[in-house]
Amino acid sequence: MHTIDLAYVGRGLHEELAAYIADQQDYYADEGVHVALRDGCTWDDERLRRCATIGLGRALLSRLTDGTPWVALSVNTQRPLFWFLARPGLTSLSDLAGRRLAVHAPHTAPGAFARIVLRRAGLDPDRDVRTVVRSPGDYGMDLRHLGDGSIDAAYVGSTMAPEAVAAEHGWNVLAWVGDHFRIPTVGVAVDPTFIPPDAPAVQAVVRAHRRALQVIHDDPDTTVRHMRTFLGGQTAQEARAHYDTFIAPYFTTDGHTDLTVGDEAIAAVAAELGVPAGVAAADFYRTGTTAP
Repeated sequence: MHTIDLAYVGRGLHEELAAYIADQQDYYADEGVHVALRDGCTWDDERLRRCATIGLGRALLSRLTDGTPWVALSVNTQRPLFWFLARPGLTSLSDLAGRRLAVHAPHTAPGAFARIVLRRAGLDPDRDVRTVVRSPGDYGMDLRHLGDGSIDAAYVGSTMAPEAVAAEHGWNVLAWVGDHFRIPTVGVAVDPTFIPPDAPAVQAVVRAHRRALQVIHDDPDTTVRHMRTFLGGQTAQEARAHYDTFIAPYFTTDGHTDLTVGDEAIAAVAAELGVPAGVAAADFYRTGTTAP
């Protein structure tokens, strides 16, 4: 049996769902590979590049800023699962002007996506919004700070179902990133310097993840059961609503991606980072292509 380390660099359904299903359904074993799932959230890039990684967004930023030759071999979704969640009285992104927003750092992948969305809403994230930078996590502290009023809004990920949380507390979901910015952000990527893309272990992981993507589309009950591992604070009905709204319509069935979306996303991220868009989507996303 082949072996490989596979690192996730964020937490929640966005990052972990396909790998979690592949593991729980024994698809890795079926494909003849032993996968060690590693928490790479706080690893530096030099350590991360010695593993396969789920975080395509971070890999792309590394390729754009440092020239690390990451390539993506499978894509789970082009609609990042991040939301702007706000206290009562704020109903749109434009309402964030002058407000306190908890958000990821600018030169992280989620932070760059947030800034792109804010700019598209007419806000300068450095001048118009009072940002409170914090590290990715389970966002539980953000909910406490929203509750006590020390922040006005938070940019949160998929460790929760934001619409259910908003309904419970009387808050508002201002926007879902996937409605405003598309980028192939999670899947399987490797740095060929250390791991050949055609290595048997890598290809086994890609096959296992594509089987997991089929489960996501063909078996809602199994998928929602696994989702509840991540959404422990939500009911089965809320988890199913989250699946129906954000997962089933937008996760791929085959790991392929649309290269036009990829090129547009690379240009947007490079512009946000202030670096050249020095890689074409076809060179980075080696997954096969599909319609948008």
